[in-house]
Amino acid sequence: MAKFINPFTDVGFKRIFGQEISKPVLLAFLNSLLEGERRIVDIQFLDKEKLRLSDDNRSLIYDILCQTDTDEYIIVEMQNKSQPFFKNRCTFYLSRAIVEQGEQGRDWEYDIKAVYLVAFLNFGLAGLRREFRTDVALMDMQRHELFTDKMRLTLLQLPCFTKEIDECETIFEKIIYVLKHMEILQRMPFLAQSAVFKRLSEIADVASLTKEERRQYDEDLKHYRDTIAVMHGQFMEGETKGRAEGRAEERMANAMSLKANGVPIDIIAKSLGLTEDEVARL
Repeated sequence: MAKFINPFTDVGFKRIFGQEISKPVLLAFLNSLLEGERRIVDIQFLDKEKLRLSDDNRSLIYDILCQTDTDEYIIVEMQNKSQPFFKNRCTFYLSRAIVEQGEQGRDWEYDIKAVYLVAFLNFGLAGLRREFRTDVALMDMQRHELFTDKMRLTLLQLPCFTKEIDECETIFEKIIYVLKHMEILQRMPFLAQSAVFKRLSEIADVASLTKEERRQYDEDLKHYRDTIAVMHGQFMEGETKGRAEGRAEERMANAMSLKANGVPIDIIAKSLGLTEDEVARL
């Protein structure tokens, strides 16, 4: 039995990042993520309905909405399954959080606060570089300079994080390592290096769950594993289909080459397992 909860489940993700006792973990993560840019002193958790965000269990999306001590909004989410238009969805979330800050009246001068969206992706996103971290902002395309700091998207492709435990140097890297390997850990690493890992060890311990939390966690864990199994099956099916299509294309290419070199159609068909009509149409 695993000692620590799986952070890729709803219960696990929200327990680690979305409750009052986990504030030190979330603050450590966000401050290490934004190191060199700003430092967050405190956060408050907000009802997601404030921005009318919602879970989509079909894609296993878990959201946490919080507000910093200087009133910026931060959306932290976990997604385990790729979905169409994911980039558009992120843009919509950021835009909605900006629009919700609007006030009526002539005196309001668009004094908006920054909105950050941090997305843990338990998959590689199509069209994105094969790098662990990608930061997106509105830029001046000619000068490659920041246009505004009011919208920020950080995508973390967990499969691309390959550092071993002794290669992790920053708090950020260490937290990512723990999250990625948490379900197989028998003891929490880095305990002597930061109090945040002691807190993480306490809140992520399966034994600390109440009876009702354990029931919900077991249900979420089954849902997560079933979804991952389906995804794996779809991937394997696609691989098999792709190999079959590749072999068919290779046979056709070889047939075309032989035909161009004057080899009789009946010999080509017999050699490559094609019909004479298929070869004739090439």
